[in-house]
Parts: sequence; C-alpha cells; structure tokens
Amino acid sequence: MVAEKNIIFFDGVCGFCDKTVNLLLKLDDRQALYFSPIQGEAAKEILPPERRENVDTISYYNGDRLFYRTDALLEVGKTLGGIWWLFYPLKVIPAEWRDVAYDWFAKRRYRFFGKMDSCRMPTPEERARFLD
Repeated sequence: MVAEKNIIFFDGVCGFCDKTVNLLLKLDDRQALYFSPIQGEAAKEILPPERRENVDTISYYNGDRLFYRTDALLEVGKTLGGIWWLFYPLKVIPAEWRDVAYDWFAKRRYRFFGKMDSCRMPTPEERARFLD
C-alpha cells in the first residue's frame, strides 16, 4: 500500500534530482525509501495539488506526514540513519532560514544540471523501489 511507505517525490525531468535519486538508492541499504516523480500517479494520490504544480520542491512522505524542502531532506537523512542522522539537529534552525538556500538552488537547478526529455526509467533491479 502506497500510504504506508517512505516516499520521496522528485521532479522526474530534473538532472540534479535524477542524480540525487541514484545516490539515495546507493545509500539506502535498508531499502526504506521509495521514489515517485511529482508528475506520477502516486503523487496525485498523496500530494495536494499545489505541491504537484511546484516541481521546484522535493516532498517526502513518511507514511504519516508530508515534509517539504529542507524539512524533507532532514527527514530523509533521519530515515537513512547512520551519518546522515547527524544533520537532523539542524531542525532547530527555522525552516524559513534553511529554505532560503534551498529555494535559490532549486530555481537554478536546470541551469546547473540540465533538464531531461522524460522521467527516468528505473532499472529492473530498482523497479520495486519506484511507485510509477
């Protein structure tokens, strides 16, 4: 069931997002994370419409709550555990402050990393980790 999974919603045509998903697949030894493009069907089921329209923002659903921007990144780190959990105390910094740098980068990510013609196709080994 989709609603019980830890899901990262990413921009399916963003070069940086694709590289990030590839990295997370390698780091997630426990296979706790699942992935769905914001443009996909799982996003329609879980994300509110305004979040599906804003592809500049990563969203993370932990089976209970939705997180956006740096809150999403910190929650993903917490889910990964290990050294990535060490970043979680940054939550004490107000999200409005943390998100300034996030927003700056998000607006320029296509310029830095390019835009793909279509959403990534997972390999057969990755397929179980992608919802659409």
